[in-house]
Amino acid sequence: MAYVRPALALVFAMGITPALAVDITIASSTETSAIDPHFSRTGNNQNIAMQIFDRIAGIDENLQQYPAVAEAWTNIAPNKWLIKVRANVKFHDGSPLTADDVVFSLSRAGNIPNSPAPFTGNVASIAEMKIVDPLTIEFTTKGPTPDFIEQIGSVFVVSKKAAEGKKLEDFNSGAAAIGTGPYKFKSWAKGDRVVLTRNNDYWGKKPDFENATIRVISNDAARIAALRSNSVDLIDAVPPEDAASIAKMAGYKVYSTASARMIYLALDTVRDEAPFITTTDGKPLVPNPLKNLKVREAISKMINRDLIIDRILNGSGLAAGQLVPEGVAGHDPSIKVPAYDPDGAKKLMAEAGYPNGFGLTIHTSNDRFPGDSGTAQAIGQMLARGGIKVNEVVAQPYNVYAGNATKQMFSVFIFSLGNTTPTSGPGLKNLLMTFDAKEGTGAFNRLRYTNAAFDAKMKEGFSEFDLNKRLALFQEATRMGFADVPVVPLYWQKVHWAGKATINYKPSKAEDTTAVDASIAK
Repeated sequence: MAYVRPALALVFAMGITPALAVDITIASSTETSAIDPHFSRTGNNQNIAMQIFDRIAGIDENLQQYPAVAEAWTNIAPNKWLIKVRANVKFHDGSPLTADDVVFSLSRAGNIPNSPAPFTGNVASIAEMKIVDPLTIEFTTKGPTPDFIEQIGSVFVVSKKAAEGKKLEDFNSGAAAIGTGPYKFKSWAKGDRVVLTRNNDYWGKKPDFENATIRVISNDAARIAALRSNSVDLIDAVPPEDAASIAKMAGYKVYSTASARMIYLALDTVRDEAPFITTTDGKPLVPNPLKNLKVREAISKMINRDLIIDRILNGSGLAAGQLVPEGVAGHDPSIKVPAYDPDGAKKLMAEAGYPNGFGLTIHTSNDRFPGDSGTAQAIGQMLARGGIKVNEVVAQPYNVYAGNATKQMFSVFIFSLGNTTPTSGPGLKNLLMTFDAKEGTGAFNRLRYTNAAFDAKMKEGFSEFDLNKRLALFQEATRMGFADVPVVPLYWQKVHWAGKATINYKPSKAEDTTAVDASIAK
């Protein structure tokens, strides 16, 4: 909570105007699962990581990259890049950042045990890293890699001295959580809060706040109540129905942005025997009907996207038919949003051999984004009206749910992919390319979907240095992948933050919630 220390009252009375220490408390809807910045690429983890650590290349509010730890980069050959590390950057323990720390971080990022959303895809193209001098690195890639900086740029840099040989608990305790970011790690009380303190030696723009506390308040009503009671200064994930009412209240501001996050329904297209897929009388059903394209197409036609956006999201969404919205490079305007067509869905189900349907269970998070569990319930009703027996809709806290989804414990589940890169390529690579830890593809492919033609087209795109040709190949791959319906695109999210009028906030298409993006209103 922003405040003036009581001890300074006498100073004010004497007419002296000192530089005040101002703190901020933020209420977040989700909690990090680890302080280690390489543990998970999920937004809840990255929001904490980006305040303590710096990325190799930063990402602005419009998803465009800018120099961060990497001050400059040059493509010197199709498979060679030269990166210049920023000079005079210090870690929180006072030691200098060097090329050695960058090489260590990139080597480490793809090898974190039990990561639910690994960085393997970001570093998979690296064949060799050669330190030319303390601030220069020459990279050799496994092949022509036009988007190399886009790939490695998102990786956070840790201190080799502090992190080498350390485990997850060493980061969680703070012992290894030594970064170069605008805030220093102070403490983490799991399930409650993360406390940070300003890095006064930060190489970039210093934060306005001396201390930042990020509290975990997953319940929407409780988060709003905390803001109105002055317990916190800023909240994220404001439900759409509350954003308009808060904006009308004196003393508060609402910040909104159209997001590049696609909410989707994932369908198990791979396993012959899939969990929670049953006959209409509840017995295990083999073979898995979701392997049938007509069934997947039918499910998409059963879903009224506009109704979900209108009734569940109060208009805070845009119906989706592909990965990225208009405005993000790689969006294909020829792909239309699948129409709500219950009659067409029933026809497809009959053609697939399931005129009387089958049973399934829908799994969802209940605290990852506004309307996640409500959307699942609505889809359950729509599928039931379409002739599919929905045995249950199961909602779990995201920090549990994400791990379970990664372990392939579900067959029909709602998830999201926040696109935080300048083009659609990395998102397509992570979501739909065949999972291959060595190659770094399919890092978020929790379905283990595989499509050889799609993979080939994506690889062709990633080897093309001409940007326009590369984007055309990504568009072709998008048409190919989404026509196969391994995931049913639902909508792109519109997101809201709310805070005291004394606070300004810079919203981002990446949906970041950080003290770094907050400032004192002038």
